[in-house]
Amino acid sequence: VSESQWFYDDVYFAVSNGLFNGIDEVTFAPGASMTRAMLVTVLYRLEGQPAVYGGSAFADVAAGQWYTDAVIWATRNGIVNGLGNGKFGTNDNVTREQLATILCAYAKYIKASEVTAGDLASFPDGDSVHEYAKEAVAWAIGAGLISGRADGTIAPAANATRAEVAQMITNFSGAFMAAA
Repeated sequence: VSESQWFYDDVYFAVSNGLFNGIDEVTFAPGASMTRAMLVTVLYRLEGQPAVYGGSAFADVAAGQWYTDAVIWATRNGIVNGLGNGKFGTNDNVTREQLATILCAYAKYIKASEVTAGDLASFPDGDSVHEYAKEAVAWAIGAGLISGRADGTIAPAANATRAEVAQMITNFSGAFMAAA
């Protein structure tokens, strides 16, 4: 990550506040996709890593993993659900519309202030947002968490990159965490 890249300040914020780790000791991997386990771990850290008790109800979330407590916390607090069939999907990539949906659920969990929904129609692909995510994506636009990619699209079904998540977490923290 170099200072000239659009995401430098966001990655710096996320790493310096202990919200993200690199994928190894020297690599952040800003263009890599964010997984469900990574995302709930970031939110769990943002929340201060509260104590959790018991185990996970998901077959693919083993005890003692780096993400186990985060998954337990996020599911018990209604921030994220499983994928069905007893699976959480720890290594499944998070799409941009799923990211908005999870952040919207987290905002409700911390009782963040209401925002005026943004306009999906202002994006050329706004009508491709899945029905379940329309309210959350409009909320994320209105809250200033997401503004679209360089080509002007919202790209709701595209995988969210680690750099994009760092930017949205930075924006979320600026918009809601001081008031929470």
